[in-house]
Amino acid sequence: LLADAVSLTLGPKGRNVIIEQAFGGPKITKDGVTVAKAIDLECKLQNTGARLVQDVANNTNEQAGDGTTTATILARSIATDGFAAVSKGANPTQVRKGIMIAVETVVAELKAQSKPVSDAEEIAQVATISANGDREVGELIAKAISRVGKNGVVTVKDGKTLSDELEVIEGMKFDRGYISPYFINSTKDRRSNTRTVLSLPPRRRSVRCRASYPALELAHSLRKPLLVIAEDVESEPLGALVLNRLKIGLQIVAVKAPGFGDNRKNQIRDIAVATGATVFGEEGAELKIEDI
Repeated sequence: LLADAVSLTLGPKGRNVIIEQAFGGPKITKDGVTVAKAIDLECKLQNTGARLVQDVANNTNEQAGDGTTTATILARSIATDGFAAVSKGANPTQVRKGIMIAVETVVAELKAQSKPVSDAEEIAQVATISANGDREVGELIAKAISRVGKNGVVTVKDGKTLSDELEVIEGMKFDRGYISPYFINSTKDRRSNTRTVLSLPPRRRSVRCRASYPALELAHSLRKPLLVIAEDVESEPLGALVLNRLKIGLQIVAVKAPGFGDNRKNQIRDIAVATGATVFGEEGAELKIEDI
């Protein structure tokens, strides 16, 4: 049942599938792995088999990013022919060994026939096929890849406009904003825009008042904006930052660190590497900010 539903989406001429969702309207897609995840059978035995095929589609999606429908159809064929061979008296272990030998042979032949994608036109052709034949979307994806490079990250999100748009973010972006509205320096769009900042990413849970003074003195002496990134900022140092912002005119922005747990620590390291900053605090470097 799962393979029959997924096989409808095979290839550029595949059909779309409408999936009912518990919340919101129905989803229309021709992505094989999305269709496979949406199938849940009442019979526990049949549902167990469906889960195995779903694992095939998920693994293909994680490793290759495409070909989930083809992998699902191949899984059904291998299972059907394998069960038929075993029912006729074949040794299951030998059947599995034969399947693995065939897989290695096919993979080697596919690698021999494959060729690397070299220019933007070839990227656009592949992207157009993945976009259900939409040439405009394919060219937009090719343009995005050419802008960020082969090692860059391209993210596709639902937009609110009538047309597809490309937004290129230079540097690093994380989903956190300023802690206090007093850090705003652009009242028109309620943003805090700074350039060539001194970044202070501490590894301890909160910024204390004594730890903030050397950073403020350093930023004031160099006449550069100060960016403070921490899990939390206590009320007293936050007041000191706001006071320096309002009274002295020092460009200061304090934001909460992104992520949670160990992921937050890793993201703080990434921010430090990207900005050339040094991590201070209990778990950071032995260097103290007073030594700078």
